[in-house]
This record gives sequence, C-alpha cells and structure tokens, in this order.
Amino acid sequence: MTYQRGDRIALVRTSDPRTDLQPGDHGTVRRFDASQSKLSVDWDSGPTLSMLLDEGDEVHLA
Repeated sequence: MTYQRGDRIALVRTSDPRTDLQPGDHGTVRRFDASQSKLSVDWDSGPTLSMLLDEGDEVHLA
C-alpha cells in the first residue's frame, strides 16, 4: 500500500510497548518512506510516532 501526505489513517496495532496509542486511534500521514516501509504520523491524541510496517505495526486508511 502507498500512503500520501495528508491521508487519514487508523491504528490497527503497534509493536511499540512504550506508546499510549490504542487500536482505533486516528492520525494524519506526514511522510511515507516506501523503501523502509516507514510511515510518519501526526496522531490526533498528540504524539508523533512512526509506524514500521515491516516490523509488526499495522494501520488502515480511515
């Protein structure tokens, strides 16, 4: 899947044990690096956390 700046997404799951993000949280894509499968997101709840799509993080378009 390809993501564009400004796309709205929802979190399905994350492998980061230190985040307070929960499944269903929404955010806005800042940048997508397809070569690293890294999705930079501004989450509505405040944090800026990148999703590592090849390492267990999962989102879908909202």
